[in-house]
Amino acid sequence: MAIRKILTYPEKSLLQPSIKVDTIDEDIKKLIIDMGETMFDAPGVGLASPQVGVNKRVIVYDSNAANPDKDDSIQEFTALINPEIIDSSGSIISEKEGCLSVVDYTSDVKRYENVTIKALDIEGKHIEFEAQGILAIIMQHEIDHLDGILFIERISVLKRTMYKKKIAKMQDNH
Repeated sequence: MAIRKILTYPEKSLLQPSIKVDTIDEDIKKLIIDMGETMFDAPGVGLASPQVGVNKRVIVYDSNAANPDKDDSIQEFTALINPEIIDSSGSIISEKEGCLSVVDYTSDVKRYENVTIKALDIEGKHIEFEAQGILAIIMQHEIDHLDGILFIERISVLKRTMYKKKIAKMQDNH
């Protein structure tokens, strides 16, 4: 398929909420395959369609991201269509959380420790599952993208302002 260009902050479309997918057609399936390839190429553990310029509610994630014995040569991903967090509990600090669309920056982010996700799979079947730890963090991070929220919106105003100034300065130098 194809590796797609990953959009980066301050691209305005990253801050727009995505629209629900009504039909899982060949275009959506191609998007999902491209997103999986793009995510592994980047490399990342999750990718939301707005990051590749498509504002639809589709995410992919590394199926083995939560496995501590993960074999990096195995590249399997899972796609979720119209994912929603329907329950959440606990609190965890996502240490050094980063994003393929937020270049050269990581920060600690407060997240839920456990989330329950409801979505459609690539075949259009309804699925529901619980995610803990790293998988819960990935789910929250990617679903935030679908809502037009970057992780830098979940950090302190001071840290966010410093990052935005750094990006503005980088752009001025180009």
